[in-house]
Amino acid sequence: MSKKVLLVGESWESSATHVKGFDQFHTTTWHTGATYFLNALKDSDYDVTHMPAHEVSANFPLTLEELQQWDVIILSDIGANTLLLHPDTWLKSKRTANRLTLIHDYVAKGGALMMIGGYFSFQGINGTARYHRTAVEKVLPVQCLPYDDRVEAPEGQFAEIVNAEHPIMANMPNQWPWLLGYNEVTLHPEATLLASVSESNLPLLAVRDYQQGRTLAWTSDMAEHWLPDEFCHWEGYRQLWINCLDWLTGK
Repeated sequence: MSKKVLLVGESWESSATHVKGFDQFHTTTWHTGATYFLNALKDSDYDVTHMPAHEVSANFPLTLEELQQWDVIILSDIGANTLLLHPDTWLKSKRTANRLTLIHDYVAKGGALMMIGGYFSFQGINGTARYHRTAVEKVLPVQCLPYDDRVEAPEGQFAEIVNAEHPIMANMPNQWPWLLGYNEVTLHPEATLLASVSESNLPLLAVRDYQQGRTLAWTSDMAEHWLPDEFCHWEGYRQLWINCLDWLTGK
């Protein structure tokens, strides 16, 4: 039976103004960074539903029972404000559930949570992802900085495997492609570090058992721009995510 995975975020809209002499016009485009990830998990034991960023504030579950229909929740490049500000609160000043607290309770009661890095993961660009000192941070295997945590590495930096015996490292190639960036975090004292960035020794992949649940942090991206094509087409790309999901679900 397939495990149900909810991928939250990993999409964005862009606006552009095109100026041609005296004249100009405006365009808006929609983008997703989840294509490689979703394709990698096709024909696997995991049935992934993608909730893009523009749907999250209205459609992310508001009760623990709704969350518990999912075996794994993945937060990827989606800031805390989008989860906190349901339209009923933002537009109508009504009370609604604190969904950061709901995610904490979901993990505490046996759920599995993965956070994948990006400009709106962990603390994010200009500190605006805002997971520092939240209920979500409380369950993670890493701790967020209180300010902009991006590390841009245009020269390319490499993963260093710290715990090759962990199940997540099973059947993984020895050579990993380079990364072009990641979020800077610190390891939680109760967490297990599996891989770091060799040039900085900062956490790249870490896991943790929290009460009845499990959490995992991957501090780089799931695809562009911090993961180049060489990583996304790498033979270990699919295996890495399957191994992560296998561990989170206790397979």
